[in-house]
Amino acid sequence: MSRLHATDVTLAYDGRVVVEGLSFEVPDGRITVIIGPNACGKSTLLRALSRLLRPRDGTVVLDGQSIHRLPTKQVAKLLGLLPQSPIAPDGILVGDLVARGRTPHQSLFQQWSVADETAVREALEATGTADLVDRPVDELSGGQRQRVWIAMALAQQTGLLLLDEPTTFLDITHQIEVLDLVADLNRRDGRTIVLVLHDLNLACRYAHHIVAMRDGRIVANGAPDDVITAETMRSVFGLEAVVIPDPLSGTPLVVPHCAGVRSAVADRAAVSVEVRAEAAS
Repeated sequence: MSRLHATDVTLAYDGRVVVEGLSFEVPDGRITVIIGPNACGKSTLLRALSRLLRPRDGTVVLDGQSIHRLPTKQVAKLLGLLPQSPIAPDGILVGDLVARGRTPHQSLFQQWSVADETAVREALEATGTADLVDRPVDELSGGQRQRVWIAMALAQQTGLLLLDEPTTFLDITHQIEVLDLVADLNRRDGRTIVLVLHDLNLACRYAHHIVAMRDGRIVANGAPDDVITAETMRSVFGLEAVVIPDPLSGTPLVVPHCAGVRSAVADRAAVSVEVRAEAAS
């Protein structure tokens, strides 16, 4: 069994079941990306894996124990979470925000230490944010802010890191910047990372393992080449598409069919027929 896994979990909000009877193992030391249409249960599953949502049925296990039987501080020393659209306190400086990642390691008898200082410095260096330490978080660009939030999660020094849509609202340059950072953390430290992403082609480029969800259940689960197929696009997204090798990475590349493309192809075909007809006459 992996360090973090869910067994037969049913998850609900306000009495409404969102995920039912789901089992899932997070592969250790790998990057796992959860994909699926809006409201299919991706973020709900991530909340359950991070102990923010207690299952109605079933259990989430971390290091051999039910995660809800572990003290909150102990979980925070083992698992870091970056939720969707985190909000920083007004005017807080980068260094102060990243230092908050050390909160689980503080106690009444153990205040700020050399180890805490080292953890914060290493997190800032790893994310390329050391030069931003004295700047207010609310003055940063979107990509810089995301790197700072990841630095805070890294300062926790957990072996597991869960990121809920870390590239949302970022332009493509900043998306690549954040995902390159995630990949580097995995390569360098062997950190187990789980992300929720919407961009299928970026998911294929960066993931070792992909989980495709629809209507609160897992439809496909495995390596990108096995999961990202034309059939999966139909069953998960209701999307007609062809899947070809990415010319740069060789990973699956989803090319959707769309009315505009079909119309353009038809127009070109009609023009070609007219040209041939005129030439023949």
